[in-house]
Amino acid sequence: MAPGSDRAWARSAAVAPDGSVLTDFSHAFDPPVAPPCDCDAALPPLRTTVTVERARQILSRNDSPDIPFDRAINPYRGCEHGCVYCFARPTHAYLGWSPGLDFETRLIAKENAVEALRRELSRPGYRVEPINIGAATDAYQPIERQWKLTRGLLELLLETRHPVTIVTKGALLTRDVDLLAALAERNLVAVYVSVPTLDPDVARKLEPRAAAPHRRIESVRTLSSVGVPVGVSLAPVIPFITDDQMEHVLAAAQDAGARTAFYTMLRLPWEVKTIFSDWLDAHFPDRAARVLHRIEDLRGGKQNDPRFGTRMRGEGIWAELYAQRFAAGLRKAGMVRERVELDRTAFVAPVRTGAARGARGSGGSGQAGVSRAAGDVGRVGDGGWRRRSAQLRNCLYSLEVFACMMSAGAW
Repeated sequence: MAPGSDRAWARSAAVAPDGSVLTDFSHAFDPPVAPPCDCDAALPPLRTTVTVERARQILSRNDSPDIPFDRAINPYRGCEHGCVYCFARPTHAYLGWSPGLDFETRLIAKENAVEALRRELSRPGYRVEPINIGAATDAYQPIERQWKLTRGLLELLLETRHPVTIVTKGALLTRDVDLLAALAERNLVAVYVSVPTLDPDVARKLEPRAAAPHRRIESVRTLSSVGVPVGVSLAPVIPFITDDQMEHVLAAAQDAGARTAFYTMLRLPWEVKTIFSDWLDAHFPDRAARVLHRIEDLRGGKQNDPRFGTRMRGEGIWAELYAQRFAAGLRKAGMVRERVELDRTAFVAPVRTGAARGARGSGGSGQAGVSRAAGDVGRVGDGGWRRRSAQLRNCLYSLEVFACMMSAGAW
């Protein structure tokens, strides 16, 4: 694939590698006809399919010592942002789909996400801790415009006075400023906007269908102006690709009102290694070998190191230098690493309602099984064998997300 080609900017994955668990199938791809754009505003005519699924449970739990939350919600599987480095890509293999192009184009919407969360929060003995939204796949990816699952979840969390944290690179975040401001008034929300680089050309190649960097910084400014605690995530830091941007991102974020920041180094678990390597060859052939060698320097001679304690930052002299640069950048910007401590005492258990309430968030439009602007929509869970298949996928996916978070790290 030639650098700069339509396919290169429209979808970051150059290949559709076989899944690590199930056999992949060929995936049809419609090439784009529009030039590069700020895709959070207007999407080119690329085929994205959305399959409807009813989740048996919506909270995924983990006990990782280096992830600052123990429960998360991902209302969508797969992510149209198409970030080439995304650690969640291998989870698509458990659906029998490719972690490459399928992860970006074959999406699943958990249409009953709000209903499922209401059910879990109403269980006797539920223990309150902040719920993270968007740990594996971005809850504000483009299809959220139509499905409004994330907004529905926020409405329920506000209703029940439940603390929540959000990580996203989608500018659609500002659509929900009313809910976020109301949660912030009660010390129930903290938002982290992911900004690995301010360079629009690098961002377009790295995260081809995410909001442009300047729009993410404007999201920080918008939320900060209404009192929402907001920070930035410099994740991932990629040697020779985004590492020169560390101080610039911190300065821009602080100017926009960000209070906190954190970073993680690039990780390459499972199929992500091949996808990222092919992406380097396509877009940065002049430095591809240097990038991979530096990653190996940070990972004890390997391209991936799943050990707790080192997986987020790396180890050795280069890891120490990155840590020193980040600390100096924080001091200069007047920012801190500490995360916002949210209120856990105001929770009011929700009243269970019928299955129809919140099935697609308040304001969800249209019916499952019809065509939408984001692409074709199908349905799973209809009929006996489909229900059993969906249940099996739920089980496998939950296990894989847990394994992914343990080995690859969401933070």
